Amino acid sequence: MKNIAADVRFIGGLFIAHLLMYFTFQDKSIFWYIFSAALLFLISYSIIMEEVEDKASFGTFIAYGALSGVLLYGVFWLGYSLINLLNLPFLDQVDKLYGRFSPSLLWHYIVLILIIIPGEEIFWRGFVQKRLMKHANVTLSIVLSSILYASVHLYSGYWMLAFAAFIAGLFWGWLFAWKRSIPLVIVSHLIFDLFMFVILPFK
Repeated sequence: MKNIAADVRFIGGLFIAHLLMYFTFQDKSIFWYIFSAALLFLISYSIIMEEVEDKASFGTFIAYGALSGVLLYGVFWLGYSLINLLNLPFLDQVDKLYGRFSPSLLWHYIVLILIIIPGEEIFWRGFVQKRLMKHANVTLSIVLSSILYASVHLYSGYWMLAFAAFIAGLFWGWLFAWKRSIPLVIVSHLIFDLFMFVILPFK
């Protein structure tokens, strides 16, 4: 595992990701512009540094991606329902997260689908997790990559967003390790986000 500390590409990618995400969350008025640019850069970095993996057929990644996206949304819906039922003091954070980071204009949805969702999966699963898997076992790689994925969301100022990213990261990390298909995980992420922001948002 100590060899990962000497992986210049890995360390450099994490440094760049943290730097870009720090600036992404600083100003709500330009959030979508900076977020889109940041993910475009991370996509380019990932593709240059690591081969994009896809070992699933078209039918497999569409079917498994869609089903897993609905399943993950269901897990989040149960969590939100429990918070609501117990009247826990987290509901205001959910409302604030939707108010600050939800897509609201047509171009937001376009970049979400074409840049942000693919970019997050290509970088965090296809680059970060894949390189970790070269130095550690699968379980440890999934957990560590999920922690790293969650860590950049702390710049938002909302711990709940970081926690949600950690849970989603574990799910998508396991899915990638199982099927070794970035397109599959992208479809899963896309379906999840469509439910979260369009079909059945939590507000």
